[in-house]
Amino acid sequence: MSFTLPSRDVVTTINRDGSRNFLHPADVDGKFTQARRLAAVVILGAYVLLPWFQINGHPAVFLDIAERRFYLFGLTFAPQDLWLLFFLITGLGYLLFYVTSLLGRIWCGWACPQTIFLEHLYRRVERWLEGPANQRRLLDAQSWTMPEKFFRRGAKVLVFVFLSALIAHVFLAYFVSIPQLYSWMRDEPAQHWSAFLFAAALTGLLYFNFAWFREQFCLILCPYGRFQSALTDDDTLVIGYDAKRGEPRGKATDPAAGACVNCLRCVQVCPTGIDIRQGFQIECIGCAGCIDACNDVMDKLGRPRGLVRYDSLNGLTGKRRRVLRPRLYLYTVLLLVGAAVGLFSFSTVRPVDASIVRMGGRPYFITADSVRNQFNLRLINKRDTPLSLHFALEGAPAGLRLVGTNDTIILPPSEETVLPMVLQEDRGIYSGPANVTLRMTGENQSFTMPLRVEFLGPNANLLREDTAAPSP
Repeated sequence: MSFTLPSRDVVTTINRDGSRNFLHPADVDGKFTQARRLAAVVILGAYVLLPWFQINGHPAVFLDIAERRFYLFGLTFAPQDLWLLFFLITGLGYLLFYVTSLLGRIWCGWACPQTIFLEHLYRRVERWLEGPANQRRLLDAQSWTMPEKFFRRGAKVLVFVFLSALIAHVFLAYFVSIPQLYSWMRDEPAQHWSAFLFAAALTGLLYFNFAWFREQFCLILCPYGRFQSALTDDDTLVIGYDAKRGEPRGKATDPAAGACVNCLRCVQVCPTGIDIRQGFQIECIGCAGCIDACNDVMDKLGRPRGLVRYDSLNGLTGKRRRVLRPRLYLYTVLLLVGAAVGLFSFSTVRPVDASIVRMGGRPYFITADSVRNQFNLRLINKRDTPLSLHFALEGAPAGLRLVGTNDTIILPPSEETVLPMVLQEDRGIYSGPANVTLRMTGENQSFTMPLRVEFLGPNANLLREDTAAPSP
């Protein structure tokens, strides 16, 4: 059976009658394909191993929602630190835009999870069980009553379900940890029904995506391809066809023909079903499969490589490509500014979160001997070990002192503690309201945190006059 020839006017995955046309891209080998496989191995290895790899007693990436603790490569974050996600998410998004303006859709073809799982797991299994592209098309045409189709497709379904369940459970491990996940897997599903339903639903969603929906996710759901018109220009590195060299197409023995022999090999290997010779298209994910396919044909014909290659639109038309250009300068400056602000924000993260709140009622109290303010000191230990904290007043009047709270406090691990705190000044030397700093220092000077406190009281002159007045 033959495959559908692409057209820029119609999506290749839709037949003329509106039904789904399932793509079966042919296998290809070459330097870019091998490099992509190596990148996929690294990314898949990181995805699987990060929940196992321990840093400071916790997985390298562990989002412990139940205990409201988030561990990221040795750093511990509490819910109070979630504002830092703004810098993390926007930084990654902007970095993606920056790379796109420079290197095109390298993310889609080389690092996107959709591409990694589909091309380097599911389709590898499919080729292994069902054979090359032409055999898979023959299986599509066969009836399910044929033993070959029943057993081959049945085996593929079982393997796909297993892979989907494996990916789902690894994903769940990022939120519950590997030991906890293993313990739950040994129990009955009813004992942990919420986690079981989540894993089952995610398994089904992954199976649906990678067994049926596939490239439709890139063509229909993902908005990234539609950003290209705004993110790229004629100097962006893309995959393209050298029409000046390739046209007119013809047989290899035709001296009047261009370099393209119209073998359709570039079309056969495309995972989204486009013809790269038709120009720059949003369906192209930049996988470079067409480059390896065309280079292989050129090698066999004894012709130079590069008929399909990585180049800019300017380069493909014979013009000079500018790597450094005004938008890159602007993007670089904005990226560096954002990175500096983000790094500074992350550097302010401390292992303890602290706040001081004035107790309800009167703002201050006056006794025969003193003027005092009462506060609640709220402390949250983000670590899993006890934390020793030392407190000292800075910039305070000579007679102002901390009462009722020890200079050193031991916080229990991963707990919130609220302590009463009293600031008191002797009435005889009271000098009026003051803004002071309560300096909190970690054990061995590991960190320091200033807490601003406003000490309130009456006018000092009026208080002295009241003290000096004789009692009736």
